[in-house]
Amino acid sequence: MKKNSLFLILIVLLSIAIGYLFGSNDLSKIKYNKPNYSSVQKLDRLIEYLSKDYVDKINTDSLVSVLIADIVDELDPHSVYIPAAQKQDLAESMRGNFHGIGVSFFMVKDSVAVVRVLEGGPSEKAGLKSGDRILIADKDTLFQKKLRSEEVVSKLKGKSDIPVELKVYRKKTDSIYVFNILRGPVPLPSISSSYMINDASGYIKINRFSQTTYEEFKIALKGLVNQNIQHLILDLRGNPGGYLLPAKQIADDFLSSGKPIVIVEGNKGIREKTVASSAGLFEEGSLYVLVNQDSASASEVIAGAIQDNDRGLILGLRTFGKGLVQQQMPLGGGDQVRLTTARYYTPTGRSIQRPYDSTSREDYYGEVQKRFVSGEMKNQAKIPLNDSLTFTTPQGRTVYGGGGIIPDVYISNDDSPKEAWDNYFIRSNFVNRFVFSELDTNNKAYSFNNAPKFYNESLPFKKEFLKSFGEFSKENNIPFKISNEEKVLNSIKAYIAIQLFGENMFNRIINQKDPYILKALEEIESN
Repeated sequence: MKKNSLFLILIVLLSIAIGYLFGSNDLSKIKYNKPNYSSVQKLDRLIEYLSKDYVDKINTDSLVSVLIADIVDELDPHSVYIPAAQKQDLAESMRGNFHGIGVSFFMVKDSVAVVRVLEGGPSEKAGLKSGDRILIADKDTLFQKKLRSEEVVSKLKGKSDIPVELKVYRKKTDSIYVFNILRGPVPLPSISSSYMINDASGYIKINRFSQTTYEEFKIALKGLVNQNIQHLILDLRGNPGGYLLPAKQIADDFLSSGKPIVIVEGNKGIREKTVASSAGLFEEGSLYVLVNQDSASASEVIAGAIQDNDRGLILGLRTFGKGLVQQQMPLGGGDQVRLTTARYYTPTGRSIQRPYDSTSREDYYGEVQKRFVSGEMKNQAKIPLNDSLTFTTPQGRTVYGGGGIIPDVYISNDDSPKEAWDNYFIRSNFVNRFVFSELDTNNKAYSFNNAPKFYNESLPFKKEFLKSFGEFSKENNIPFKISNEEKVLNSIKAYIAIQLFGENMFNRIINQKDPYILKALEEIESN
């Protein structure tokens, strides 16, 4: 069926289809107004005619899926249809773990090369190492088969407690090993880093808000509190959100009893306010929250709660501007819909949702990129302000609604287009691949076994790494000219760290040159 034909069907059936889809028994505890019976009969009859009598063969399941997707696409930009095929990856990310052996890999010369052994997973316990080649999984040969990454994943992932025998070649010892690994849960941490920057200041980075986020956060924050932390830098940059509950729990740990955290308003117009309980983990120390244009949803709930209660400073760039709450609902057959069911407001009552009624989804999501064109990313004065949406915090500060959280301390992104490309490039997976190739090729020359020593000392073999990186770029037809050697070396060192010592060490090294971290430390010193 052509798109315009589907759209015509959508217009005719929109009012009945939504009720039909959501009147399913799968939503056992959720009550919806069902359409009248004749409307349901019409939709059933149309599908039956298309299936039995239409001149061409039609996959009615596929047709209904397209129709559902089109219906949801006509709603707000954050309501989405999730086909069964996409459900597992999303569920794993939000659950905070997946089931398998726990490695990340590259396909190198048609073999499965382990890049990183994931912390807390079965492979770490079994003794696999970065650089190992997985030759055979059970009786399935994985090398010289031109397998796609998805096919390799299907051989390694699986239900917990199901064993897999791996035959592995270890280049460093030029030996074959056999590992009998029992598949199990592999953590997907939402907190990628937690450490003391100096004697008084701690740092926590949250990548998303999943089911495990608050438990991870409590462990991280307690660890810092036990080291007598006085200042906390909370990094929410690039965090797209997720579950609202852990965001409220985290904000609760910063706010004293009775302080408002967030207001949620459903489709009946009833507002529910969440307030802080007693005995938060970090109510007294100074707090600095880092945000940027990709900080959204639950990240903005925390930033808004901190700003509106005058609890700490928000540093960075204006946030994304998502003030809508979604609920995931089953449609049957494994398909789901993530439907917007409420709006949230910050403690002063401001909505941070950007307007979307008159824009397409493409324009809505493209607005963030337009901030570079408008000059907002370089100049704070270019941030659009709506004087009719001003609010006042308890200490008398003016804050604005209508389009994201505006930081208290603006950090300009004044890179030239070339600098922006260079910065993106040296933080990309290309550098990760180079590091793996370099360590793999010269595994006897480079021996990095001591994490603290690696962090504290300057990266050795600087000239060799820079020369090899230039050659690697040229071999892969990447026109990259090294203009800032220190930045490149910092990135190479960080990717060595993530492959050998984990993500926490990666962030510690990256943060040494990070302007946001440096600005937060400057604010700590001045206050």
